[in-house]
Amino acid sequence: MSSPDAPVLSFARPLAPPRLVTFDAEPQRAEIDLSRTALFVVDMQNDFLHPDGWFPRLGFDPAPLAAIIPRLIELTAAARRAGVQVVWLNWGVRPDRAELSAPILNKMSAGGTRPVYADPSASGHGRILVTGEWGSQLVDALRPDPSDLVVHKHRLSGFHDNELDTVLRNRGIDTLLFSGTNTDRCVFSTLCDASFLGYGCLMVTDACATGSPSNVSDAIHYLVRLLYGVTLNSDDLMAAFAAAPR
Repeated sequence: MSSPDAPVLSFARPLAPPRLVTFDAEPQRAEIDLSRTALFVVDMQNDFLHPDGWFPRLGFDPAPLAAIIPRLIELTAAARRAGVQVVWLNWGVRPDRAELSAPILNKMSAGGTRPVYADPSASGHGRILVTGEWGSQLVDALRPDPSDLVVHKHRLSGFHDNELDTVLRNRGIDTLLFSGTNTDRCVFSTLCDASFLGYGCLMVTDACATGSPSNVSDAIHYLVRLLYGVTLNSDDLMAAFAAAPR
């Protein structure tokens, strides 16, 4: 038996005092605890948004995605002021593609007819979406703060086969605000998995974007409201941040 005077090995995890805010949302008003909330910003990276990036070089128009950059700058700054954890959730694959299966590579390369993950960039900017290289980096307009977290993923869902869930739980985070691109792809896939894991899920619709037709976003918003959580706009969220108890 150890001595009563020996140092104590603590397993306690102190919780921050709750800081509750409410705001308008659909299908009903929502309440969150800012001390247990994180703001996700998904896939705002060079290979998706920069004219020399992978997707624009394949013919995808990056303008709808880039249009939300000013709003994300405002939203991330407001979140930090409110003490909400900002998480940049980015594609980042291994140079050898060892984590990517043949069906995934075949699908994304259109049966080997176009460049795919870790192939040389057509613009000469390193390799496509390889962690640490140009294509996987955030666009220049978006700069993480030292207090932010950056987590890499190699699937549409940010919760597949990486450390994201552990990182959030270690910080006592159980509520997630979703922004970034694409609404109907990585944002929605990550939101679905988050809901399956027990997180509260809120989609900030005007801080998300996609190049898909508008009816696709309408369907995603409908499904979020029906099955997974709520949708809201960034003005209402930032007003709640500003009015939050410190």
